[in-house]
Amino acid sequence: MPEQQLADLSQEVAASGDSIAFAADFAVIVVVATVIGLLARQLGQPTIVAYILTGVVLGPVALDVVTQEGLVDVMAELGLGFLLFLLGLKMRFDDIREILAPITNVAIGQTVLQTALAFLVALLLGFATDEILVIALATVFGATPVIVKVLTDKDEITTLPGKIDVGVLIVQDIYLVVVLALFGAEQLGDAGEIATTLGVIFVMMSFIGLFSLASSRYLLPHLFERIANNKDVFLIVAIAWAFLFIAIAEGFDLSVEVGAFLAGLSLAQLPYSKELQDRITPITDFFILVFFASIGLQIESVGSLLTHWQEALIASVVLMVGNFWIMFYLIDREGFGPETSFLGSINMVQVSEFSLVVGALAFQQGYIGADVLGYLTLMALLTMTASTYIILYNHAIYERVAPWIRRISSGDGIDEGLPEYENHAVAIGYDEVTEKALPVLDEAFEEVVIIDRNTEHIAEIREAGEYESIFGDFRHKEVRKASNLKEAEFVLSSSVQREINEALLQETADDTPVFVEAERIADAHRLYEAGASYVVMPPHLAAEKLGEYLELYLTDQSVFHTRIQDDIEQIRRRASQATTRRRMASDTGVDLRTSGGDDD
Repeated sequence: MPEQQLADLSQEVAASGDSIAFAADFAVIVVVATVIGLLARQLGQPTIVAYILTGVVLGPVALDVVTQEGLVDVMAELGLGFLLFLLGLKMRFDDIREILAPITNVAIGQTVLQTALAFLVALLLGFATDEILVIALATVFGATPVIVKVLTDKDEITTLPGKIDVGVLIVQDIYLVVVLALFGAEQLGDAGEIATTLGVIFVMMSFIGLFSLASSRYLLPHLFERIANNKDVFLIVAIAWAFLFIAIAEGFDLSVEVGAFLAGLSLAQLPYSKELQDRITPITDFFILVFFASIGLQIESVGSLLTHWQEALIASVVLMVGNFWIMFYLIDREGFGPETSFLGSINMVQVSEFSLVVGALAFQQGYIGADVLGYLTLMALLTMTASTYIILYNHAIYERVAPWIRRISSGDGIDEGLPEYENHAVAIGYDEVTEKALPVLDEAFEEVVIIDRNTEHIAEIREAGEYESIFGDFRHKEVRKASNLKEAEFVLSSSVQREINEALLQETADDTPVFVEAERIADAHRLYEAGASYVVMPPHLAAEKLGEYLELYLTDQSVFHTRIQDDIEQIRRRASQATTRRRMASDTGVDLRTSGGDDD
């Protein structure tokens, strides 16, 4: 008995030691990535390259102090999951409906043609039959994390080229699941097993997809309408929803990425998706650091990495050039303009980190050796690093080659982005100040867009159907972008926070009239200096109104009573609305004191 207790104690100590080691590995990655990332930023280099370099430095190639096990592996997988969740959050069906058919055509054509190109390149480089098949299937994918991360950082993920690329990446993710299932079969020649596996996967993905769509229509709107005003619960429920889909996907033996993306896709259809995007982004940035570092950790040795270095270099150049022209041909054929075709193509030239996932599975199954896995790894590292710079400077590259690209393009096509607000006024906050001004703005401008983070206000605006509305905190970039603030022809802010109004004045065009609100004379003075056209000061307006009404009461009471009838009716209506909101708040547990438009 004592021996058994001693053995149990030893196991507990060993497990505790492993947990501490895993946590230490994670801490080392974060610290080193932060240092290298800061150096990269000082040198003007992309942080993604710095994160991959972190893995190379800490992994078997250099110091060999961290392994891709335990906590690091979990965090890396969560990083990719959160990135796909954020990607799903950006995919509103209303935004892509007009280009859904051409995106589908491009995605299918790209998958077929790039697989054929990769097969031909591997054949000409002299690889064996099984190796050629693995290489062809592994190198067709675009690097979702690189593309999404860089385009998001550049604020281009929702542009027309960005949406085309994202659509292609979604199809590739589905294709990835198919390829992983293919190599999960015991034998590549067992057609029956492969067909059965693929059939089960398609049924499972269809089920989860339908559940996602049904939830976005029937369940989520009611749930989030009740909790959206509570910022803490709002974020927690969204993350819980992501993990629910991840658990369902894993239960069906699908990838974490598929579940996370479908979770984000269902939430994207809600009016609260812009707010969620800004809250999820910092979490995603943290986890994605570990993911990119884990790519460097997967390199086992310099020897295996460089066995086929010449072939990897040749294949990288050929595939990057070939992938560009395949994508350019397909996008141009769908009637898009030369700039859209060029940008959408040059963003997709890399070999993905998913080639390492496919290669690792094929290596475990014995289809390829360590040298071919090193070839795939080196090719992914070379193309991902190069494409990071290419995407970063894609517009500058286009400017240099634009005359030539226009000559070979099939026509003018479509280069503008998807429809957005134009000739519009933006009102920040929905209260007594803005409500009185909205009819006047509606007559003067084609559209009036109201930004507010109170769900009752948004529901009231949408029920009336007179104005456009965006739910969210104005301080969040995605919310400002959704309102096309930079192109607004008039802006009215009912926020009394000087910092918000100063940020607003910095972002609007110099010639845009901006009316803001302030409570103190000092704040009003600073806002005028910052460029405000007019500063509304409710206390001073109220004092002037009081003096006017008092004089009227003392000189002509009949006129006074007539004048105040409108005020009394408005107070009654406001009181009725406030009673309704309090009743709804009591049902949902929302504190109305913390649910206004200036809430964090």
